[in-house]
Amino acid sequence: MKYRLLIWTALLLASPCSAWAQLPHATPNEVGMQADFGADIERQVAIALEEKKMPGCVVLVARQGKIVFEKAFGNRRITPTVEAMTTDTLFDMASITKPIATATSIMQLIQRGDVRLNEKVSTYLPEFKGHGKENVTVEQLMIHVGGLTPDNALADYKNGWPEAYEKICDLKLLSPAGDKFRYSDVGFLVLGEIVARVSGKPLDQYAKESIFEPLGMQQSGYNPSPELCEKAVTTEEVDGQWLKGTVHDPRARAMGGVAGHAGLFSTADDIAIYAQAMLDARIGGENTVLNPQTLARMTSPHDAVGNNRGLGWDKQSVYSRNRGDLMTPAAYGHGGFTGTALWIDPGLDLIVLFLSNRVHPNGKGSVNDLAGKIGTIASGACLPKAQTSPALSTKLGIDVLADSKFAALKGQKVGVIGNHTSRTKSGESIVELMANSPDVELVTIFSPEHGFFGALDQSEIGDTVDPKTGVAVKSLYGKTRKPTPEMLKGIDRLVFDIQDVGCRFYTYISTMGLAMEAAAENNIKFVVLDRPNPINGVTMEGPMLDDAKESFVAFHALPIRHGMTIGEIAQLLNAEKKLGADLTVVKMANWRRDAMLFDTGLPWRNTSPNMRSLTEALLYPGVGILETTNISVGRGTDTPFEQIGAPWINGPELAAAIEAYEPPGVRIVPIEFTPTSSKYEGELCNGVNFVITDWETFRPVQLAWSLAAALRKTYPQEWETKRLPTLLGSASVLKQIEAGDSPETITKSYQAGLDEFTQRREAFLLY
Repeated sequence: MKYRLLIWTALLLASPCSAWAQLPHATPNEVGMQADFGADIERQVAIALEEKKMPGCVVLVARQGKIVFEKAFGNRRITPTVEAMTTDTLFDMASITKPIATATSIMQLIQRGDVRLNEKVSTYLPEFKGHGKENVTVEQLMIHVGGLTPDNALADYKNGWPEAYEKICDLKLLSPAGDKFRYSDVGFLVLGEIVARVSGKPLDQYAKESIFEPLGMQQSGYNPSPELCEKAVTTEEVDGQWLKGTVHDPRARAMGGVAGHAGLFSTADDIAIYAQAMLDARIGGENTVLNPQTLARMTSPHDAVGNNRGLGWDKQSVYSRNRGDLMTPAAYGHGGFTGTALWIDPGLDLIVLFLSNRVHPNGKGSVNDLAGKIGTIASGACLPKAQTSPALSTKLGIDVLADSKFAALKGQKVGVIGNHTSRTKSGESIVELMANSPDVELVTIFSPEHGFFGALDQSEIGDTVDPKTGVAVKSLYGKTRKPTPEMLKGIDRLVFDIQDVGCRFYTYISTMGLAMEAAAENNIKFVVLDRPNPINGVTMEGPMLDDAKESFVAFHALPIRHGMTIGEIAQLLNAEKKLGADLTVVKMANWRRDAMLFDTGLPWRNTSPNMRSLTEALLYPGVGILETTNISVGRGTDTPFEQIGAPWINGPELAAAIEAYEPPGVRIVPIEFTPTSSKYEGELCNGVNFVITDWETFRPVQLAWSLAAALRKTYPQEWETKRLPTLLGSASVLKQIEAGDSPETITKSYQAGLDEFTQRREAFLLY
């Protein structure tokens, strides 16, 4: 068996050009933090220095893209000579190498389609097999449940990486893959080899070219230059030599300084650049190295057999002593053996970085508690978001069009597909604006399900007339759901302007798709006035629609929660269903992909009779899945989709069963209600109410699986699932639900489909 020898090269750390400069500085008040929090940090560091927990450190805190605290303490070397710590000191980052260099590289290869998380490692490294290793997946290595030993013998590395890699391939698993959380340097060594093998470049070269240089991290990399080594911390003495700019980890050192688990050197300012790029990747842009979907997957919670981990990151595990107690559940971070800790909290828009060389001079220092205290101080100093982050001033597509005096429609005979949501930000109806415009002739109005005024909840709706303009309203939820040639007579352009809710089975998508098809068949141009996805344009959840399940509540192969705007979906439908429409999308202004509706400054307007709040819109992709079964989802009450129940349910019993699965960001409260219409009309229902406690971490489809598992376990005879496929749209997930599989198992089963959809939709994203 032959193994390719990786030629480890030193990085040229001074890039001739960079996308980033250092983060700017600001006062705490400017970013909504208590002005005096730095004094508490200084006090805690002084105590640790007095107790000789480390020779020195650098602490950096940044919020909203600006550094608000950066200070050097103590010394970076105390023997054989003394050197003072400075803020530009170069640190051995130790295991922070894992997320920044290795895991970020893996995630880039995933978003390029070159690696898949659920794929077996042996697909990329065919020699990685034997003793069950052939079944270990990339994801399992990323969350440390691959069954590998934490470290194999140091003697295995004496002749460098190729021979050490052979030894790793011969290792036995300590436990079956997926059975136990065991933090493993060996696992990240293997991940580093995947990066090299798949990219065709050694890990240090790949990370330099794909992460450090694009971000302008000019002082970061493996094997730092002699100039950078001059300002590096000193760690320990090895073979009579003090390590200064040479990696402390003995295995990485034996491998020439480059490894998947250790070897990265960097400064506080450079790590802050990387951390801010991760925060900025939530909405995408040129100064990021991951797209929003990849970032969400990397930093979302993964159950590592009782430990909450991200992909390459810690979240809340047995290794989280260096995490701030007051950070939000969205926070992710990592520590390093040499005395380093980085935590990034999207919920607070906060970066907390602690860098020390606690192993100097004798390896006996201890800083995890100090790093955790600093994280707690910084996160506790953040004032509530409402006080510091004003809402975006998002302009809808209709606002942008109206501002141009309908220039794109000038002289055209127009048909509008709209309803009561087809209004500007200030509330003016698109129909009235067009009817009063001298440059546009409004010919016909087309209405979707629930009618033009959004008040009807019936199986068929007839034609009518708009009382304010006298224009005919032709129903697309009556005898036909696709405009006929007769209905389209006299129209030059069809304009679609309806607020969607971000869920596959909400029928406004189908109305738009069928109208686009009709427009193409009748040589009519089609215009979509874009509107925000009210539950954000980043998060995607649920299985892909089975091919055979397309219907009016499942128009195309999308996940249940698609994370797209209506204009982006129009582009995707036109391309993938080959509709042939002459399509124009009028984009919004000032909208971010990660924004919930409450971030936009736009008002909530009920999108249908039973969609009465943003809370209900966020719950709908999860609770709505189960609506076709024999439970009430609250229709006929004041809070549909915020509760479920049935006469045969015991509320406290069901609440306890759901809570046992620990769905994130939501609490379950037993409740009684009596619907005045719809299912169980007039009957007392016992059930549960859903209270969203954390909008960042709540995942409605994960709640659906917890709810389904609890119903299946608690009421196996009473709960009927024969009509569940209608909105679920996935035969494989249906089987899992009926088999009583756990929410985690169900979620993992369709992740590959979500990964593929992430790639598919990329070409159609407008923001």
